Amino acid sequence: MKNHLQTGKQVVETIKEESIPPASKSESIPNADEWKAYGALPFHFHEEYCLIREVEYPLDYKHGHYTLGEILPVMEQWQKDVAGHPLSAKGHQCKDLFFFDTETTGLSGGAGTTIFLLGYARVHDDKVVVRQHLLPAPGNEVALYQSFLQEVDYSTLVTYNGKAFDWPQVKTRHTLVREHVPKLPSFGHFDLLHAARRLWKDTMESVRLANVEKEILGIKRENDIPGFLAPMIYFDFVKTHEMEGIKGVLKHNEWDVLTLITLYIHLSKLLQADSDTRNEKEEFEVGRWFDSLGEKTVAARIYENIVEQSFGASYKLGLIKKREARYDEAKELFLQSYSHRDNPKKEEAAIELSMLFEHKEKDYPAALFYAEQAFVSWKEKQLSVRSGEGKNRDKYVKRIERLKRKLKS
Repeated sequence: MKNHLQTGKQVVETIKEESIPPASKSESIPNADEWKAYGALPFHFHEEYCLIREVEYPLDYKHGHYTLGEILPVMEQWQKDVAGHPLSAKGHQCKDLFFFDTETTGLSGGAGTTIFLLGYARVHDDKVVVRQHLLPAPGNEVALYQSFLQEVDYSTLVTYNGKAFDWPQVKTRHTLVREHVPKLPSFGHFDLLHAARRLWKDTMESVRLANVEKEILGIKRENDIPGFLAPMIYFDFVKTHEMEGIKGVLKHNEWDVLTLITLYIHLSKLLQADSDTRNEKEEFEVGRWFDSLGEKTVAARIYENIVEQSFGASYKLGLIKKREARYDEAKELFLQSYSHRDNPKKEEAAIELSMLFEHKEKDYPAALFYAEQAFVSWKEKQLSVRSGEGKNRDKYVKRIERLKRKLKS
């Protein structure tokens, strides 16, 4: 193990699953008493077995900045919110949410990668239950998926990158045993990675879950096993039945699913329209998200909270006012965005001003002024990135030439 640890991630990529012989189905379960003491019991099916471990947490257990029970008022608030959002749990109860994470024998996915641990948490009225299904060796996947699927009745997955990795990987492995186990259920899916990218990609070096835990959620793990070592530790466990390492992997997965609960609490508090927990950057990004979803009323209310400080909010709110034909308000907002000294996109606000002055106020000198200012701002940006004038040059030139002709006529 020391040699493996020294070489780190590269070892994981070179390990071949085929080098590990499947456990004989007739053998007794190694370390059965120790597994039982650790909360894990065997599940037998078709002469195969897997191990199922359960851990319970009280609702007042604090994982980072939040207790697990804080999800209950969050869920109640979702039922009251009228705005639609991809992470809204409206119409769901806490027990419907399926906080799910896997551990696999490879990091790239595909048919050659095996899931060896399926972990999930459910929130009940009085506790949180974490359940983990462990594959004791290759060749026991029928038992693994039977144990996992026989009582699955959850309606919504909550994952971190689960849409791209975890659930597609479950589907891939399920195809190999589907004649022997229940069908995969249909799920809704809350992938919290997409929310993290929207809110924090510009303020964090990386939105890996470990970074979000530290920088956003206040979670500090002690003696945690790095995720990239999990495959190597699992293969060593299959060969030797040594439990210390695999217990560490189970604990890592257990923390992951608890973090999904904490992260969902945090994101929900940020996304619920009248939240007072957002900073200026989060306020703008949440407003922009609702804006992109067509929830203009909610977006406008959020933009208004930061319109004095944020050139982005004043510009976006100006677009909403323009759509509502409230042109005077739109003009003031575009002027505010254009005049903001830190606005790197002055040309956007200037073009909007040029259009309003041309088409609504018939003030062609003002329209020409802002069209020329937009062109200057755009050209400066092209030079700063050394990308040349680009294909968008014509739209500025044509507008300026048309306005000059109007002034002459």
